[in-house]
Amino acid sequence: ILLPKQRIMPKRITEELVRKRAEHNNCEITTLEELSLHQLDIERIEHLDKWCRDLKILYLQSNLIPKIENVGRLKKLEYINLALNNITRIENLKGCESLTKLDLTVNFVGDVLSVESLQDNVHLRELFLTGNPCTDYDGYRDYVIATLPQLRWLDGKEITKSERIQAMQNFVELRDKIERQQVLYLKKQEQEKREKEAKKKAKVELKKKRDPGFDGNWYTDPQAHVRQKQSEGGNNGVNGDKGGTQQSKQPQGDSVKDAVTINTKCAQAADSLEDSSEDSSGDELEGYTPESRLATHRYIEKKRQEGKPKETVEKTTPRAFFRDGKPLNMNEGKYDFTLTDDEQANLYSLELCCPRFLDTSLIDADVQPHYVRVLVKGKYFQLSLQEEVSPDQSVAKRSQTTGNLIITMPKAKSVLVALKETKQVEPAVMKKADNTNKDSGKKSVELLEFDGTSKRNDLFNIVNQSTHKMTKDVTSKQKVKEQVPDTDFVDNSDVPPLV
Repeated sequence: ILLPKQRIMPKRITEELVRKRAEHNNCEITTLEELSLHQLDIERIEHLDKWCRDLKILYLQSNLIPKIENVGRLKKLEYINLALNNITRIENLKGCESLTKLDLTVNFVGDVLSVESLQDNVHLRELFLTGNPCTDYDGYRDYVIATLPQLRWLDGKEITKSERIQAMQNFVELRDKIERQQVLYLKKQEQEKREKEAKKKAKVELKKKRDPGFDGNWYTDPQAHVRQKQSEGGNNGVNGDKGGTQQSKQPQGDSVKDAVTINTKCAQAADSLEDSSEDSSGDELEGYTPESRLATHRYIEKKRQEGKPKETVEKTTPRAFFRDGKPLNMNEGKYDFTLTDDEQANLYSLELCCPRFLDTSLIDADVQPHYVRVLVKGKYFQLSLQEEVSPDQSVAKRSQTTGNLIITMPKAKSVLVALKETKQVEPAVMKKADNTNKDSGKKSVELLEFDGTSKRNDLFNIVNQSTHKMTKDVTSKQKVKEQVPDTDFVDNSDVPPLV
């Protein structure tokens, strides 16, 4: 039984792939400025003009892209690398207003007149077309220099002023010469394609003729081969050949075995023909063309898939519970963790140390009433809980600084917690300083004293009597001093009194 061939699906640009390549930007694709999608066997550019509007640098080398498309909305794009692809024409780059460098090394650009589409990219300074068929045209470099006056470097060589002036002078003749060479190249390519298709059809027809077997007959009936031998033996027996009689006496079981072996040989021959036709895929597409490169890649990919060992044994989940149903504690990844029981907030808090730059899509958390389970990169972490928690109110977050997974699990049973007694602050009472301060050499300071027993404050007796007496003595002394006249004092009546 011949099984149908497995079709190799082309790889596409997906959101998951772009986010995986944007780990340096915290997996954010809207603000992404640099993206590398090289050596991924991508066959089409798509979605980037919608997801990554702020792209400045885009690497797409070593893929299978046949056409430049879906990059016209990238207004901030400065550099795009499309080396080692299947591009045959320069197009759809008019909207890239900030483009300064374009790399199309080792492609299939034969339409050199398509370079004129880059005239609107006024900031373009470097262009690489090395390894393309258009570089074999006579006058290719002068034509590109005259067509793009904003260029400073072409194929890694700086453009001089004299070179540019000479190219501008001969621009009309150069364009006619380039156009004639391009037409001849395109005609040659079409003719080669027709020849290859004709060869392919001839091989398919030859294969159909050989499909029944070596002699063109189907061996579906085991008895048919036996009857054919018997008829041949009967004819030989009529002619008097002894060998014919011996063949007619052959047991029927052996003939059936021979027919089965012939059927198996025919199937093996058909398989070998298919393998030989697949192996000759490189011979069918002679030369280095986009079709031959794509066919070679798919052939290599198919052989690679056939060479991979089939995973027959599936990975089973480890034992997670006792026989009585109690959950087990396990840590396959040997990750550090911390479980805190916050009695005041009535919840459990689990902090699991995950790799800092691990993608969150590789972490799966599951909170149950009596245990919590986390799957990190296919490795299980499970922890049993002493008290029942409510999974609906649990929250799982990742720290942006450390990358750790923090799971808060409120307890199902609410607990009444007694409030702490708050001490009432009594009004401060200003007391007199003790006499012990005298021994230490410090002067005693008299402070205002508040008596809590008195219901009414005496505002008129705030000042102490001793201080009042002291002020009276000072004033009396001053009066006495004023009454004593000075010896040099002369009382002049013309001078008015000071008071």
